[in-house]
Amino acid sequence: MILLRKPAPDRVHAYLAAQQREPCSYNFCGVTRDIPNVETPAGFVFDHRRVVIGTGDAAWHAARAAIESWVMFGNGWTELYAPIGAPRVGNVVGMLVRIGGCWWLNPCRVLYEIDEIQPVRRCGFGYGTLNDHAESGEERFLIEQDEMGQVWYDLAAFSRPRNPLARLFNPWVRHIQRRFGRESVVAMVDFVSRIAN
Repeated sequence: MILLRKPAPDRVHAYLAAQQREPCSYNFCGVTRDIPNVETPAGFVFDHRRVVIGTGDAAWHAARAAIESWVMFGNGWTELYAPIGAPRVGNVVGMLVRIGGCWWLNPCRVLYEIDEIQPVRRCGFGYGTLNDHAESGEERFLIEQDEMGQVWYDLAAFSRPRNPLARLFNPWVRHIQRRFGRESVVAMVDFVSRIAN
């Protein structure tokens, strides 16, 4: 949804409630769960960032708390509207961002959760775009602790422009996507270093 003015929170929540039954805007829901063992769907671009954000159990617990409180969205130029608490399957969330003088409200649905302890500890979730989103695709937010104790933040996404304006300004949209990826890493590193130390 594109708006000329920033919407009031009650309007955003009403909009997201109305999105509960909307389908995903693509037909491969859940595929990001299996990255790196899947191919990029035809017509989509693949973005992937994987960085060490800490070491040891304190870093693991801090990273888990970060994922469960949506810390990766705390960049100052986007606002996330999500139910209180950790991401849960079926949650409809909205990312509000100001681009080019307009406010874009992009709805997504949490499609799956990851909470594993074998063979390595893993925690995260994936969400997919709904029909009103400017893009079409899916994104996975994951933390892993390897056998050496290193804690990794792994952000992976498939996307393509859906809205005509997103297609027209695709180079800028791609810039915004890469910026979000970089800044989500910074938010995770900052949170983990503050909490774990």
